[in-house]
Amino acid sequence: MASRAPFGRGRARRLFGLDRSGPPPRQTQAGEPLNPWTLPNLVGYLRLAGLPVFLWLAFESGDGRSAASATLFWLIAAGDYLDGFLARVTGQYSRLGAMLDPLIDRLTILSGAVVCWHFELLPRWALALLVARELAMLALAQYGLRHGVQLAVNWPGRISVFPIMGGIFFALVFAGWVPAALLIVGVALAIVATVLYAQTGVRQVRAQRAQAAAQSP
Repeated sequence: MASRAPFGRGRARRLFGLDRSGPPPRQTQAGEPLNPWTLPNLVGYLRLAGLPVFLWLAFESGDGRSAASATLFWLIAAGDYLDGFLARVTGQYSRLGAMLDPLIDRLTILSGAVVCWHFELLPRWALALLVARELAMLALAQYGLRHGVQLAVNWPGRISVFPIMGGIFFALVFAGWVPAALLIVGVALAIVATVLYAQTGVRQVRAQRAQAAAQSP
C-alpha cells in the first residue's frame, strides 16, 4: 500500500536530511559550475557575515555571555541545517555551496571556541582537542584534494556537530557542567569521525593506485 505521508516517507526523510543513502547531487561534484547565486548560498553568506558581529558582541560583553551574542551564535549554527533543507526542497544545489558549507561550520565552531577559551567558559583541554581536530580535518581535506578523493560525511561527524554547537551555545548562556559535557561528547564523536575519514581516504587512494597500476601496460 502506498504511503500516506505528505511527501512519502522516503522523500520526507531525504528532505529533512535523515536519509543520506543516495549519491551526492551532480551539481556539487568537481568540474560543475560554482553557481553562487542560490537561496541556500544566500543563507551561507549571511552566516559568514554574522561571524565577525558575533565575535564583537561576545568580546564587548565583558564575560563572554550576552543574550545578543548567544542568539546570534544560535542563528549562525542553525543556518547550517536551514541551507541544507532549502537545497533539498528547491533543488538549488551548487558546487560553491558544497565547499562553503563545511568551511562556515568550521569557522563557526572556531569562533565559538575562541570566545570560550578567552573567557574560560569551557574546559580549555577540550577546546584544544576541538581545534586540533578541526586542523586535522583541514589536513585531510587537502590530502583528498591532492589525490582526487572526495570524502563523504559520515554519521559520527554529522552527529558531533549538534553537541559541539550546543555546548558552545549553552556556555555562552550559563555556567555549569551541561555545556562542558556536551562539548566533550561532541569532541569524542568528532575524533571518531576523523579517524574514519582518514581510513576511508587512505583506502580510496590505495584503490585508485591499484587500479592505475592494473591499467598501465
